[in-house]
Amino acid sequence: MKILRNVVVAAGVTMAMSLSAAAADYVLKFSHVVSPNTPKGKAAVFFEKRLEELSKGRIDVQVYPNSQLYKDSAVLKALKLNSVQMACPSFSKFGKIVPQLALFDLPFLFKDIDHLHRVQDSAVGQKLKDMVTAKGFVALDFWDNAFKQMTDSKRPLIKPEDCKGLKFRIMSSKVLEAQFKAVGAIPQVMPFSEVYSALQQGVIDGQENTNSNIYTKKFYEVQKYMSVTNHGYLGYLVVMSKKFWNSLPDDLKANVKQAMKEATAKERQYAIELDKSQFAKIKEYADKTGKLQITVLTPEQIAVWKKKMETIYPEFYDPKLIGKDLIEAAKNTK
Repeated sequence: MKILRNVVVAAGVTMAMSLSAAAADYVLKFSHVVSPNTPKGKAAVFFEKRLEELSKGRIDVQVYPNSQLYKDSAVLKALKLNSVQMACPSFSKFGKIVPQLALFDLPFLFKDIDHLHRVQDSAVGQKLKDMVTAKGFVALDFWDNAFKQMTDSKRPLIKPEDCKGLKFRIMSSKVLEAQFKAVGAIPQVMPFSEVYSALQQGVIDGQENTNSNIYTKKFYEVQKYMSVTNHGYLGYLVVMSKKFWNSLPDDLKANVKQAMKEATAKERQYAIELDKSQFAKIKEYADKTGKLQITVLTPEQIAVWKKKMETIYPEFYDPKLIGKDLIEAAKNTK
């Protein structure tokens, strides 16, 4: 009976979505890869409700979380085909088409979250969005995860040389590769889904990630040390199908921009709240079990890391990589 009831409920949901779509002038499928209770997931739902409200039901937004439609690796192609109308991939997924987005991977480039947002909302952010739009998408806005911390299984990471010889998992990024080489570590590109088992089995010694990812994927359970460094940033770019965008009349385009502006403000708020609450949960685990040692680096210790890691910046002065002008503009954004 329970199975039958679930089938009936699922059929009802599908029918409701179909009726909603039939009543709308446009259907916007928003595909993303995370769960609905993440900052990205919650902001997507906010966007859905707000755009439907602003457009008075003319646009039916359908959010598909947890890679129900596409993984990030396939979603850009799907956007080009208008098989899906909106997505929010991490910057690394744009590496081959707009490598300049690796600006956000540079270690210690941003003083704090407010400085980061000022850069994203400045001419620097607009230039990067224009580059993505020129490649056949419509770049709407930047969404946050948070700043990254380091964990490992060998020793506390207090100073850069403590990384020497350690194998660190990284996303596919030339910047992240250079970052770890600068401190004597051995970077290893690895899919996110394989990190927990690789840490557990000792295939890698450590990784860098946000508190959210460290907590939800339980990396803290298979690591002995965590250093709060806030050395790098992890974020996303919300993009839309150009074909879908061009099909909208001007008033609905204005509705999309307004809904996105409000959703971005909400997403940033959600990200800050989650980062704090999930770090508190990691600390609670560390205090309770004694199996994880957390080190919050002092400003003086951070300055040593910053000086060491900043040495990689000139490697990316070539405009085909990131460009000195973009790096300097981001650093000097007030």
